Amino acid sequence: MRFYRVYVELTNACGLKCSFCPSQTLPTQSMELDFFESTIAQIAPYTKEVACHVMGDPLTLSSLSDYLDILSKYKLKALLTTSGYFLKKQTYETLFHPAVKQINISLNSFNKNTTALTLTQYLQPIEALLEEQLRRGSPLFINLRLWNIDEAMSERNFNEAIFQAFSPLCDTPLSYERFLKNPVKSLRLASKILLHFDHYFEWPSLNNNVYGDGTCQGLQSHIGILADGSVVPCCLDGEGVMRLGNLHELSLKEILQLPRTRAIIEGFLEGKAVEELCQKCSYKSRFNQEERGCL
Repeated sequence: MRFYRVYVELTNACGLKCSFCPSQTLPTQSMELDFFESTIAQIAPYTKEVACHVMGDPLTLSSLSDYLDILSKYKLKALLTTSGYFLKKQTYETLFHPAVKQINISLNSFNKNTTALTLTQYLQPIEALLEEQLRRGSPLFINLRLWNIDEAMSERNFNEAIFQAFSPLCDTPLSYERFLKNPVKSLRLASKILLHFDHYFEWPSLNNNVYGDGTCQGLQSHIGILADGSVVPCCLDGEGVMRLGNLHELSLKEILQLPRTRAIIEGFLEGKAVEELCQKCSYKSRFNQEERGCL
């Protein structure tokens, strides 16, 4: 069994309360460095890529470089997903660490929080990072996310401001009107710098409506490991509703061979969602439409 990516939650703390994210019920916790290394040692035979989050923001950790050093030791690449609020907490030596393959910045975190920052103040460290990327000519990809597209165009004003802010990076000025007429998944702003678009999505919850069967990439392209060591089949199960086991108690190899794990895998291969949370997840419809899954 191989995975395209494994999500390892360095911390479940993100420092924000975005209105599009579910409320956190688990205690705030960060993964101890020794346990992280033992986890990575078990993951290494299964993947080449580790996304350093599930619900939390890895840039909140002052020791982030130590985690990245461990990933380098095991020859694994890291993806960092952040709101952008904590970029100033990290040095460029950490952000451009050899282990880091990509940084995803969720721009729509700004207007879904109560903050004293202006948009200009929020974007300043992001723009500085982009300038540093271009100066270095680094192989690092920076992915600016606007995952706020909806039919009502409820975020139009904010998105127009984002287009205006990043337009100077492009050879051809950005136009939000042109984007609306010809929607694309991403726009190339500069070398290895992308502006990526997606729709709002509903987080899976046992309180959701029942959406029925379908397939999913959980336990096929990826798995998740929470800060407390819980192994979950999906990068959207940040509350551990479908805990398959815990790496403090069982090895990853043992957890992947458990009957419950096998039942989920076999169910998805047959287009069946055997878990209640999967039945109540609308995100899996994206896989039926041949869209890419979690990033």
